[in-house]
Amino acid sequence: MNIPNWVQDAVFYQIFPDRFARSQKHPSTFNFEDWNSPPTAHGFKGGDLYGIAEKLDYLKDLGITALYLNPIFASASNHRYHTFDYYNVDELLGGNKAFESLLSKAHKKNIRIVLDGVFNHASRGFWQFHHVLENGNGSPYKDWFYFDPERLNGKKPWGAYPGHHEQGLLNHNEDSLTAIGYRGWWNLPALPKFNTNTPAVREFLFDVAEYWIKLGVDGWRLDVPTEINDDAFWREFRSRVRAINPEAYIVGEIWHESQRWLQGDQFDAVMNYEVTKPCLAFFPKKLDMHILHQQGNYQGIQHTIDAHEFANRIDHNLSLYQREITFAQLNLLDSHDTPRYLSCAHEDKSALKLAWLFLFTYPGAPCIYYGDEIGLNGAHDPECRKSFPWDESQWDKDLLDYAKACVTLRAKQETLRRGDYKRLYSHDHVVAYARVHNNEEIITALNTADVEKSINLPIRNNPKILFGSPTLEGEKITIPPRSGIVIK
Repeated sequence: MNIPNWVQDAVFYQIFPDRFARSQKHPSTFNFEDWNSPPTAHGFKGGDLYGIAEKLDYLKDLGITALYLNPIFASASNHRYHTFDYYNVDELLGGNKAFESLLSKAHKKNIRIVLDGVFNHASRGFWQFHHVLENGNGSPYKDWFYFDPERLNGKKPWGAYPGHHEQGLLNHNEDSLTAIGYRGWWNLPALPKFNTNTPAVREFLFDVAEYWIKLGVDGWRLDVPTEINDDAFWREFRSRVRAINPEAYIVGEIWHESQRWLQGDQFDAVMNYEVTKPCLAFFPKKLDMHILHQQGNYQGIQHTIDAHEFANRIDHNLSLYQREITFAQLNLLDSHDTPRYLSCAHEDKSALKLAWLFLFTYPGAPCIYYGDEIGLNGAHDPECRKSFPWDESQWDKDLLDYAKACVTLRAKQETLRRGDYKRLYSHDHVVAYARVHNNEEIITALNTADVEKSINLPIRNNPKILFGSPTLEGEKITIPPRSGIVIK
């Protein structure tokens, strides 16, 4: 199985480019929203790729070794999932020149960059789609998307920008194919779905993937890849990307168990929301269900869980895939698609710290969503996409120091990156497990109770404390309240 070797050692940092950092290099003539104002669904704050490049020292100091960037290609949306041009970086982000500069500077600091690939759908501004709207059945691109024959033949007007009647049809779940004249992803008019059965479309998308890998990009995060329900498509995608860079990372946005796509012939990993969910249910003392359930995929979380159920869910997750796949998973607590962890946890910073310590001592690549490390909060989109506050007086320095400590711990201990996982204890608010590698065993114990807890584990004589403040008496380990410890 050919999984990139570097991923299990990586620490990822996800950046929403419009909201991370605005550079003075980029023209300030655009009418951007005030950087510190609340985020809006359609507004632009003016973050750009030059700004990310200027903050690489901050990221390096945090211990980041890989960036996952939300889409950067030309688009008429602040999140840029409505792609206009797959070969050009959005001018609001600085264009191709800014990206090439960022890529070069990041690589010099040994920071890899993974791009977001939106290959299931395009946008109303995408040239080939626009060509069909203008030319109907006469367009050579008419088989690039799914079109209503009546619209193609000019018998009905297009509904790309739906009027009251057309929007009413969509609101009553009529298929967008008949309601507006073409198939939109989730029936959204702004997102015409590619017809990937068309050879020219497949070749176009594969060429896009190859183009950016040839430029030096280190991998692809694939947006809604299950919507392209075609294993042969993704096998060829992998083959063509890997022919250029055998170490390119391919990670899919899939919210559920993903055995079909993780056999070693399609993706290396998924965004591991199957670990996110038990982390949300176990570490917080109380969940804000209103905020949590703003993300539909979290509807299944109805209450907090105890240590035993958490450990069982983790064991189940570890049993899903082959070892190489498990160690390549992108493990996260939140993202641009979810409320922030702190907000789900009623602003309980001890919950975030416990979840971080788990993530950084667990198999796979941990990923920090920009700003979590300094206490950024926020409910679902757009609140979870706030601008990063570069005024350090607004930072939670204690959280930042804790995040750095978790990153450093993982970086210094190969066993925490490459060791096998072994469950040791799960009872009465405490979970303990070991990572074992080359005859070395490192034990992590996490106490979610409001009081200290003592457990007995078979530990060697004179164990070394790597993290936290445990009291050690023989095989008895006492863990302070709402905290975690690591020993070897």
